[in-house]
Amino acid sequence: MHGDPMMWVAGIRALYLQALHPRVVRGVTQNSDFRRDAWGRLMRTANFVGTTTYGTGEAAEKAGARVRKIHSMLTTADPDTGERHPVDEPGLLLWVHCAEIDSYLHVLRRSGFRLTDEQADRYVAEHLVSARLVGLDPADVPASRAELAAYFDKMLPQLAAGPEAQEVDAFLRRPPVHPLLLPARALLWRRVAHLAYAALPPYAHELYGRPAPPPASVTRHLRVTGTALRCVPARLRWQLPPKHILRAMSRLGPGSRPAPYKVGR
Repeated sequence: MHGDPMMWVAGIRALYLQALHPRVVRGVTQNSDFRRDAWGRLMRTANFVGTTTYGTGEAAEKAGARVRKIHSMLTTADPDTGERHPVDEPGLLLWVHCAEIDSYLHVLRRSGFRLTDEQADRYVAEHLVSARLVGLDPADVPASRAELAAYFDKMLPQLAAGPEAQEVDAFLRRPPVHPLLLPARALLWRRVAHLAYAALPPYAHELYGRPAPPPASVTRHLRVTGTALRCVPARLRWQLPPKHILRAMSRLGPGSRPAPYKVGR
């Protein structure tokens, strides 16, 4: 799944969803240079996901330790009370984790990546490992689609699209780029960001205050986009940084490679 090109759309959907938790998005805006280093932040996230997916166990453990150390040194300030809170509170880490896993699973399945319900539950359960790596107790993390849905239902009253979330929304729609890249932003990025936003659940659209196309239209666009991107030869796509898949294939031998068709067997 993580070698599928629609993961980029899923990742942006996850950012939109994560920003709806006021304390999570506050941690990002107060501690991150995402406005000036958007590509660097995106690649660091992709590097972590790639390492925990395709790297060795040792590499994954080191990546998790690095994330935990960084988070342990960061706090956020409540704008109303001035009180400071650590960003590695389990409740905040859990929201980030669940928003990511839900987005990866939702976008890929909706765009035509074939998974049975049993396989989708297995995918959620396998990510108890990545949850542990960032500092969560796996016993407190949803391990199935049903548990994930129940978690989001419970979290709804805590969500809001405050000033920080609106700032993230504006940034994702029009990230600052070099003047020479403005045409690419208009042609490519804007469409990807729009599709990621459209793939959010209805309550997210209501909170952000921006409408989205009808669900059937969104599903059709996701399938068309997924079909088109999957026509790009995998070997070409894997050349994009951070090249985790190519390194894993080199380590494991030429007979090892991601093969989506195996999922259906």
